[in-house]
Amino acid sequence: MDTSVHENFHALGLSEALLGDLVKAGYTSPTPIQTQAIPPAMAGRDVIGCAQTGTGKTAAFVIPIIERLAVLPKGQPQALILAPTRELALQILATIEKLGAGRRISATAIMGGADMQAQVRGLRQRPDIIVATPGRLLDHMWNGTVNLAPIKILVLDEADRMLDMGFAPQINQILDALPEERQTLLFSATLPADLTRLVQASVNNPVKVMVTPSATTADGVSQALHHTTHDGKADLLVALLGQEQDTVLVFTRTKHRADKLGRVLDRVGHKVAVLHGDRSLSQRRAALEGFKRGTFRVLVATDIAARGIDVANIGHVINFDLPNSPEDYVHRIGRTARMKTTGRATSFVTAEDSLQLRAIEQLLGHAVPLAPGSASPSFNAHAPRGLQRSGRPAQGRPSGQRDRRYAGHGAPRGEQPVQRTPGN
Repeated sequence: MDTSVHENFHALGLSEALLGDLVKAGYTSPTPIQTQAIPPAMAGRDVIGCAQTGTGKTAAFVIPIIERLAVLPKGQPQALILAPTRELALQILATIEKLGAGRRISATAIMGGADMQAQVRGLRQRPDIIVATPGRLLDHMWNGTVNLAPIKILVLDEADRMLDMGFAPQINQILDALPEERQTLLFSATLPADLTRLVQASVNNPVKVMVTPSATTADGVSQALHHTTHDGKADLLVALLGQEQDTVLVFTRTKHRADKLGRVLDRVGHKVAVLHGDRSLSQRRAALEGFKRGTFRVLVATDIAARGIDVANIGHVINFDLPNSPEDYVHRIGRTARMKTTGRATSFVTAEDSLQLRAIEQLLGHAVPLAPGSASPSFNAHAPRGLQRSGRPAQGRPSGQRDRRYAGHGAPRGEQPVQRTPGN
């Protein structure tokens, strides 16, 4: 066993079996969110954890769950992890499978877009942990195929995103079905005001772990923007892709545009996959796995992927369209420069994007600099007062306070939030 890994994680009070699985999974030392969240979570305390994407939040709750469940009697699910998207649910499931083998902890995933009967068969295996998206979990609850009464640990992962996607009614129904005596771990990249009510309803005397302000970007991200026109975006993207060999994640605002852009890039010879909410689960899995393995160098995605992609060494994130929410800008560019690596984030900006860019820069607390060769247009006077725009790419840095929030995106197809009442 790697003695440095053993010593670093051993200080958190972990078992030898889990330490061995951490080594096999490639973990070297705990991140700040893990160092601060794991001990109180292992002690049974409720925890609210806030940290930006790519900082190890998943392991921060999976590790204490494994250790706590390993000493409890088997035979029924005793931990429930809620996630906003299928991709994130699958990522969590993969982490549990890697880290839970030595402690003989099992898990199953139930999520929209997958075979209900296959999920029922998985539940009949009586796994220790259920990983679920809210809509599909309610389907099983109303069908009587899942029982939440034995649950002792609840995790709300990416809680802010679940609220943005309209899942508050579903989460409230799930909370009502859970035992009041339970441990709750709530993790989020941001702590918006509308999360306060959910926190009050779900946690009891929590330990608060605030690792990074929500608008702080990773230190290794170099940001830049190109001023262009709507019709010029595709040509600009093709030109940029032709100048590099890095893996590239491209974000569009709509599913239709993602499909169209995927066809354009395929025609010019790029190995490209497309990911959005209207793709089937098998298509989404194939896109992500192909991107991870290098079969596809370019992945074109909507914001459904902003927090659900856990792919190492993404070299470049390109905002083909700026997001409506400035917080989503932070989540998007957080797909690169993960775990103390470096990466680039480039945004295409048109004259119609001035309000979105202003909100992003006010959230960051600094202007996003122009990319070399990109001219500054007349509407560039939008930069926050007192912040100067330069031609040099900006590294991630501490931000100012959030200025505003925009309405969140709807849930992807197959995860649409629907209010239900008994008897309907």
